Amino acid sequence: MKGLREISPTTMKQPPSLSKVWLVLILGSLTAFGPLSMDMYLPALPEVAVDLHTTTSLAQLSLTACLVGLGLGQLVFGPLSDIHGRRKPLTLTLIGYALASFLSAFSPNIWVFVFLRFVQGFTGAAGIVIARASARDMYSGKDLTKFMALLALVNGAAPILAPIFGSFVLTFAPWTGVFHVLGLIGIVMFIAVYFYLPETLPESRRAESSIFGVFRTFGELLRDKAFMSISLAQAFIMGSMFAYIAGSPFILQNMYDVSPQGFAFIFGMNGLGIILFAQLAGWLSSRMEEQNILLGATFVSVFGSVILAYAVWGSPSLIGVLIGLFFIVSSVGAVSTTAFSLAMNAQGDRAGSASAFLGLLPFIAGGIVSPLVGIQGDASAAPLAVIVLVLGIGATIMAFYARRQLAQVK
Repeated sequence: MKGLREISPTTMKQPPSLSKVWLVLILGSLTAFGPLSMDMYLPALPEVAVDLHTTTSLAQLSLTACLVGLGLGQLVFGPLSDIHGRRKPLTLTLIGYALASFLSAFSPNIWVFVFLRFVQGFTGAAGIVIARASARDMYSGKDLTKFMALLALVNGAAPILAPIFGSFVLTFAPWTGVFHVLGLIGIVMFIAVYFYLPETLPESRRAESSIFGVFRTFGELLRDKAFMSISLAQAFIMGSMFAYIAGSPFILQNMYDVSPQGFAFIFGMNGLGIILFAQLAGWLSSRMEEQNILLGATFVSVFGSVILAYAVWGSPSLIGVLIGLFFIVSSVGAVSTTAFSLAMNAQGDRAGSASAFLGLLPFIAGGIVSPLVGIQGDASAAPLAVIVLVLGIGATIMAFYARRQLAQVK
């Protein structure tokens, strides 16, 4: 198979009993499992370290464990959902997610806690990858782009609200209360999926049930130049956001003396930027080619990176840093929406595996660049400026290449 071939989707339209609003809420909430699991207990990390009699670095290891689980889980449950359908793996993993969340609250030591955090991320990953695959089962082309823009209203708000909600829980409960809430969220999502989410992948469209078939599917995806270039463009842009998440707390608060409340406000504004750019991409999709929207969004990231670089080296200022970061982070909304639609349009019965690739690559990029942000300590923004500029340029090159590949297919 060469490039993204257009497959006429045997589109499983959602039944009349399930309105699009409920569909968006359910699938959007499932795709928000990542930020919910990662960000909601961030305010409780110091308390976790004290209560489990461990160091800050080991407490932070629980974040890494959850991140690794989120990445590996997508690789496992994406292909499984292509073989067994979407509902069965999803309902089983939601039970596992709820159990891991509740058990985390009763961890006797840091190592049990780290293990349970891995399980929590691993099972939560199923919600992310299967929700995206379900969206592809039901929509294609520009309709898929518009639907992903609607999902961004839900999952885009999660990174903003998760730390705030976590802080609210901590005002009347210890850190264990956060995991009780996450467990309850898992139960609520299980009920919603079990009773209200239909099976979107009929048996006639499922992949063959063998490990060789899974590896063959992954091999086809790796050889698909258009799919891989789109996936890498998204991964590079998401890598910029991970670099921002890793570096901005130290840079803004230590270098520019931004208060914790001010940082929370800035974090929230950038999160709103992601939502707004996702909606803009959905609106533009009916007016221009999606590959051009993707390319334009990568230019936005490069533009923000140039402003950030000038604010760091040319004319140091907090305003310049904030403007640059806003464009860098906001571009994620448009890139993620259009990249997913373009990459998934031709996937058909291998949507789960393709969704797994799309979900895994950003975590790999984030895992590589996040430690590099602090390579000069917390008194320099230079590494962040260099990293986001390089990633933005890389994403633009990949978007150019993807547009060329898609033009050849047509």
